[in-house]
Amino acid sequence: MTDLRDRTVLFADLRGSTGLYEALGNAAASSAITQAISQVGESVTEAGGLVIKTLGDGLMAAFDTPRDGVRAAQRMQDQIERLVLRGQQQGQPAMLALRLQIALARGEVVEVGGDCFGDAVNVAARLIDHAGDSETLITAEVLTGLHHTLKARFRSLDRIPVRGRAEPVHVYRMDLAHSQTGDAATQFGEPMASTEPDGIRLVWRDLDRVFDLAALPIVLGRSVQATYCITDARVSRSHARIDWQGSSFSLTDLSYNGTYVRFGPSGELLSLKRGSCTLHGAGAIGLGGPPGDDQSPTVHFEILRFADTVPQVLHHGAPKTRS
Repeated sequence: MTDLRDRTVLFADLRGSTGLYEALGNAAASSAITQAISQVGESVTEAGGLVIKTLGDGLMAAFDTPRDGVRAAQRMQDQIERLVLRGQQQGQPAMLALRLQIALARGEVVEVGGDCFGDAVNVAARLIDHAGDSETLITAEVLTGLHHTLKARFRSLDRIPVRGRAEPVHVYRMDLAHSQTGDAATQFGEPMASTEPDGIRLVWRDLDRVFDLAALPIVLGRSVQATYCITDARVSRSHARIDWQGSSFSLTDLSYNGTYVRFGPSGELLSLKRGSCTLHGAGAIGLGGPPGDDQSPTVHFEILRFADTVPQVLHHGAPKTRS
């Protein structure tokens, strides 16, 4: 029987399982992942939703209301956070790599034989590619159906190009209940100075632009709709995203080929595979390969404090003063 209904569609994807198999072995890792997906599924039913199907290390679910879908997403993230903490307490540091990505879209779907089809399904399935670790993304249609107290938990990421869709989708990100800024600074280098920055400068070839905080988020990608468009076939349409996280800039990889960061001329090279790091000082971002690699475009960045007017050189050539 075919049924047309307005539904909120959720996709969830558990990342970090590959490293878990390597660290714990097949049996222990499979048990941990099965437990994680089971808890994610329980969050769906507890919120009044229906698990449509499981997809490897993730699942697809449907809900009658946006509120139920968002409530399930909150529970899922909390469950995975507790699972990771428990693994750490039991002496399993590999569990720290587990992260959940969630995407929700709203619209009319066709329900056939226990499965769902339609634009909302396609958008949610594609939107999860844009989610970073522990992130929950929703469309404007989902946000509209939320109570104002829940709406306040979401921040606009503006319109983002979604694969398979001619028009970009207005996307919102749920703020984390617990700030992870400190962890990111410890893992990815020294934290930024206590004085908050005013903007960020990006340089790729002759494309030299300064963005203040009001311009964020910044999507780096090949799409002409990207905030910082890099016309290179080796770059994904939406390759990486720069956000403002409380008091610092955060870079999140959205690609399949990865994003790489090097702080300073000879600092440590960081590899972001759907992960994030805090940007500080100046350095280089490699899209699809390490900075300086001839096979991949390199974007030079500098964190700016507009009161500071000391010229900086971000690439070969004459010094450029800050805007």
